[in-house]
Amino acid sequence: MTNKDVKPVVEKRSFWERNEASGGMLLNETVKKYTVSIFRAILLFGMCFMIIQPILNKISFSFMAEQDLYDTTIIVVPKHFSVNNWRIAMNLLDYKTSLINTIWVSVLVSVIEVFMCCLVGYGFSRFQFPLKRFWFFCVILIIVIPPQTISTSLFLHFRYFNFFGKQLNLRGSMIPYLMMCLGCMGLKNGLYIFMIRQFYLGFPFELEEAAYVDGCGPFMTFFRIMIPGAKPIITSCFLFSFVWQWTDSFYSSLFLGKIQLLSIRVSSIVDRFGAYLTIINGASTVPPQGYAQAILSTGVLLVILPLILLYIFAQRLFVESLASTGVKM
Repeated sequence: MTNKDVKPVVEKRSFWERNEASGGMLLNETVKKYTVSIFRAILLFGMCFMIIQPILNKISFSFMAEQDLYDTTIIVVPKHFSVNNWRIAMNLLDYKTSLINTIWVSVLVSVIEVFMCCLVGYGFSRFQFPLKRFWFFCVILIIVIPPQTISTSLFLHFRYFNFFGKQLNLRGSMIPYLMMCLGCMGLKNGLYIFMIRQFYLGFPFELEEAAYVDGCGPFMTFFRIMIPGAKPIITSCFLFSFVWQWTDSFYSSLFLGKIQLLSIRVSSIVDRFGAYLTIINGASTVPPQGYAQAILSTGVLLVILPLILLYIFAQRLFVESLASTGVKM
């Protein structure tokens, strides 16, 4: 037997022996570590519960029969499980038509907004032009100032739109909203410009210089180099734009009033529920408060359900896009 065959014997000491050897420091550090971990877990659980709890309540109400809504012994789980609320809410929302309209409007608006904001953000990050700081300050103002403050101006401008001396009423169509999106004045466009500009500031200049050497101009460089390299921030901005447009009621009611959208119809679902009960009962009926809230909760779930499904399938792409998007001041 050689010395290599002899394995050293490792003495296994208990936790308390090691703590005594360290003068009590091991116990203090262990207590601190587990205390911080428990506190962090409680804090995260509380924050998640605050976010999820309203949705859980709406799900519970949506499956309750009317008699369960006034039963004080029922808190979460209904005694009489029913899908009647879902059927009524889908009927009141005209769900199929409203869903299709909301999808194509949200996709169209999001694509236009993201493309135009990419152009503007690239210009702010790479080119010098007169009053550049002033114009970027205007972009910040778009983020800070709420759109409600200019609602009257927007209404009058597009209600009496001057087209070469001829007044046109553009409200009730997609034209005013698309014009605003093309001019980077749509919903949250200032935020998208800021995010894209910050991303491009951290983009390597060497790639553009190599493209210029190969004979590419600014637009060719933008489409062939900058756009493919900006997929993370473009994905983030598109998802943000899609979700905000999906749930928007301000611009939608101001410009798209004649188009059935989920965000508009859900805001008046209680009034239509009263008309529905009037038709059913054959007399003017005021919907009970609890029953009306159950229908409203079901309508809200029908509106956000496609967004939840979108997030489930795009979660990894969305998280990766945010993680890879740096902010350079």
